Amino acid sequence: MAEQNEVIDITKSLVKCLNKLQFSPPVSHVYNPLDYAQKSHFEYINLYGQGKRDVLLIGMNPGPWGMIQNGVPFGDYVMVQDWLKIDAPVGRPPGEHPKRPVLGFKNTRREISGKRLWGWAQEQFLNPEVFFQRFFVINYCPLAFFNESGQNLTPDKLRAGDRNPLIDVCDHALRQYVHYYQPRWVVGIGGFAESSARRALDRLDVIIGRIPHPSPANPVANQGWAEAAAKHFQDLGIEL
Repeated sequence: MAEQNEVIDITKSLVKCLNKLQFSPPVSHVYNPLDYAQKSHFEYINLYGQGKRDVLLIGMNPGPWGMIQNGVPFGDYVMVQDWLKIDAPVGRPPGEHPKRPVLGFKNTRREISGKRLWGWAQEQFLNPEVFFQRFFVINYCPLAFFNESGQNLTPDKLRAGDRNPLIDVCDHALRQYVHYYQPRWVVGIGGFAESSARRALDRLDVIIGRIPHPSPANPVANQGWAEAAAKHFQDLGIEL
């Protein structure tokens, strides 16, 4: 039980620090799925996030149809329910944007990045227990940001006065997760996550790299993301 509590305690501490932050325009709405979707996120940790890992995969921040809906990184609802076997109650964020409702597992819109990431893991490792023996997936920043029109704002688009305190909190949490999981590799899913890891972990003995982001906005992903990711893993010395 000590291990189980340790990583959850890191997450709870991260939530407290994030909830103290304030954000200025163009940000009008902030969602913290580690808070309102805590039950499903903790189920993800309890089922799959215990003990050391060879590879820690890091995303940027929650997507509108993924982690925002169910608290699981890259949380395509089909993969989360059918492959990861997670289906826990999800609350609602305070001050919910009318164009960005949180429907929990009643959401029926696929999260393409999650479909690709978890679909690759399923095809490569067959069952989640095998995948999570060596890998774990988190997001560098657990918050999602929207402007008045409901447009998604990524952390790199925030004003410096808002972004810098956020980076301090997320860098500290990432170092804590790395101390816990003790990975040999920390792999950013996309360039932002990689650069964040390089900054936060510059004094730690880990190999840092990246794989392409599976978003449909990334042309590389649309031309065969699994193959491109496999090549990046191979270049980093990660055997699949």
